[in-house]
Amino acid sequence: MVEEIVFRRLLNLLEEDIPFWDTTTSLLIPEKAVVKAHVVAKQNCVVACIDDIVHFLEKLGLQVTQFVKDGEVIEKGTVLLEVVGSAKTILAVERLILNILMHCSGIATEVRRLVELVRRVNGRVRIAATRKTLPGLRYFEKKAVAIGGGDTHRLSLTDAILIKDNHIKIIGNVEEVAKIARKKASFMHKVEIEVSTIEEAVKVAESGVDVIMLDNMKPEEVASVVEELKKRGLRKEVVIEVSGGITPENILDYAKLDIDVISCGYITLSSRAIDMSLEVVEVIEK
Repeated sequence: MVEEIVFRRLLNLLEEDIPFWDTTTSLLIPEKAVVKAHVVAKQNCVVACIDDIVHFLEKLGLQVTQFVKDGEVIEKGTVLLEVVGSAKTILAVERLILNILMHCSGIATEVRRLVELVRRVNGRVRIAATRKTLPGLRYFEKKAVAIGGGDTHRLSLTDAILIKDNHIKIIGNVEEVAKIARKKASFMHKVEIEVSTIEEAVKVAESGVDVIMLDNMKPEEVASVVEELKKRGLRKEVVIEVSGGITPENILDYAKLDIDVISCGYITLSSRAIDMSLEVVEVIEK
């Protein structure tokens, strides 16, 4: 079922590239032309979302041989896939499948790097994504995060109760927000509240919420919050997440602290795509 949903999603994305027809291919390539093509990595990387691409290509009637798996670390020059079939179909989907594989493998590669980096100083802390995903690509980007060894965080607004600054401004104060959330929340939903001061963090922890998000705090400010919660016997009662302005350059400053989750929006917004290409290696029939 999930495979069919993903197939339709990719088909919709393909429509953006071919709203009517492929003018170049229609002029040049005979209908009966059959080719063999390879998808090749031009950089070392962690492969992500290749299973989805394989299913998509097979549903389009192409014969696919898959040489690598999701999560596998590969070297520059590795052939990921061999695709045999209609030349017109292969040329039509070339850019879409490369874009997805390049983008998602870039995310997975960066997440893996951060996870391994942080693990050296704190084996308990999780590296998480955020909802800062490109429209239409959340499934692929979140899956790439998971493949890289990160935590997907919320997949959507439905997953959990995450109360942010604008919610608090509308309701009035953090105590009232926490009270309402705890009273009305389903037993299935965890409650997380974003705070920006030590005072707010203490109030939220005392309210009995599950997770406190320390937003845009410097490492020394986070350390002060943790210390205050420990003094009051509240540290073990909550999960502490830090978010906002966290980059590869400063992530270890946070990882060294007694926290549980580091969430980074840049993972999905700014990870550099991995260079890949699709190369026709044999013309089987013209």
